[in-house]
Amino acid sequence: MADATVETELAEDATAARTTAPKGRPTPKRDARKRGPVAPAPMTAAEARRRRKEMRSKLSREERRADKAARREQMTQRREKMMAGEEAYLLPRDRGPVRRYVRDLVDSRRNVLGLFMPSALGLIFVMLAVPSVQVQRLISPAMLVLVLIMVIDGFILGRRVNRKVDAKFPDNTETGWKLGFYAASRASQLRRMRAPRPQVNRGDKVA
Repeated sequence: MADATVETELAEDATAARTTAPKGRPTPKRDARKRGPVAPAPMTAAEARRRRKEMRSKLSREERRADKAARREQMTQRREKMMAGEEAYLLPRDRGPVRRYVRDLVDSRRNVLGLFMPSALGLIFVMLAVPSVQVQRLISPAMLVLVLIMVIDGFILGRRVNRKVDAKFPDNTETGWKLGFYAASRASQLRRMRAPRPQVNRGDKVA
C-alpha cells in the first residue's frame, strides 16, 4: 500500500514538472491542472450569446429563472447608471466632456425645437379628425412653417453650441456639424424623454 502511495506521488510530481510554467510565470496549482484548460473569452457578441445559450440549456428551470432575474436586474442597474450620466455606462455618442457640456447647454434653456413633436402630432390629429379639404389646405402650409421654424432654431442652437464649445475646449476635434446635430436632436426631444437624464435645470447658468 505504501509503495502504491509513493508511486502515485512520484507520478504527480512528474506531471507537475512537465507542466511547470516558463521562467517568470507562476507555476499552475494542482487544482488548476485538474480543471483542465480554460475556454478563451468570446471574440464576438454572437459567440457570447451562443455560449450563454449553451450554459442555459444545462441549467434547471429554477436556475434559468434565477439567471434571467439576475440579468434583468443587471440591465436595470446599467440603464439607471446610464440615465444618471455615469461615463462608463453611456452610449459612445454621449461620452466625453464635450458631449456632456453640449447636453448641459441644451438642457439649461427652453428650446423651440422641443415643441416640434407635440405640434406635429397635434396637426396630424386634426387632419385625421376633421377630414375637410379646407382644413387640410390650412394644415399643410402650417406644417411647412413649423418645419421652417424648427430648422432655423436648430441652426441657431448649433451655432451657439459650437461657439461655446470652441471657447471652453480649444483642442476639440469634433466637427461643428456633428455637435450641432447632436444638440438639435436632444433639443427636439421632450425633456422627460431625454437620455441621459438632464443634469441641470432650465435657467441654470452653464459656464
